[in-house]
Amino acid sequence: MNVEQARFNMIEQQLRPGKVLNPDVLDVLFVVKREEFVPSAHRRLAFADTQIPLGGQAGALMFSPMVEAHALQSLAMKKHENVLEVGTGSGYMAALLGAHADHVWSVEIDPQLAATARENLRRAGATNVSVEIGDGLAGLAAHGPYNAIMVSGAVDATPRALLDQLKPGGRLFAIEGRAPAMEAVLYTRTGDDFRRVAVFETVVAPLRAAETASAFVF
Repeated sequence: MNVEQARFNMIEQQLRPGKVLNPDVLDVLFVVKREEFVPSAHRRLAFADTQIPLGGQAGALMFSPMVEAHALQSLAMKKHENVLEVGTGSGYMAALLGAHADHVWSVEIDPQLAATARENLRRAGATNVSVEIGDGLAGLAAHGPYNAIMVSGAVDATPRALLDQLKPGGRLFAIEGRAPAMEAVLYTRTGDDFRRVAVFETVVAPLRAAETASAFVF
């Protein structure tokens, strides 16, 4: 496989036609090498529009490139932000976030995946990403509040504990619901209130949670 041609095709033939038009998002997708975060057994699928199995204790899946790109575009990352990711997986989304962030704190419940992600991030030179082991749905208050939070897996509803760790003006991206009806949403904090906007519909693998967190209700 010609890796660079496949990357170009993913961006120009999948993502641009799919309305991923933010130049910062497209640039970072060229720079961060997706294939280096895909398990070797599935590397031929690195640029395909599909979720990729990551193994681990709960059969975790990597988002498709389209979902990854739209999630980044929705968050509209700015320079020098403090970022939390819930569900590290292979570490690829953390690396994408880290390309703009001051620091990314990523929380993974599966120690095996966390170890793999740390190695992937080290190899990629993502020195501003830290991977913690734990239940990310509780957040990581010790390093908050955050300008942006990425929930890298589906949840029934977004936990209030995560929203409360946003800074004023902070954004949170999540995919809510259960298959076959899931909705990607963006929350923005305004004071003590949160504005929720539906972004697109999709179906992704649910997060494995250590415990059920109380959800935010409008």
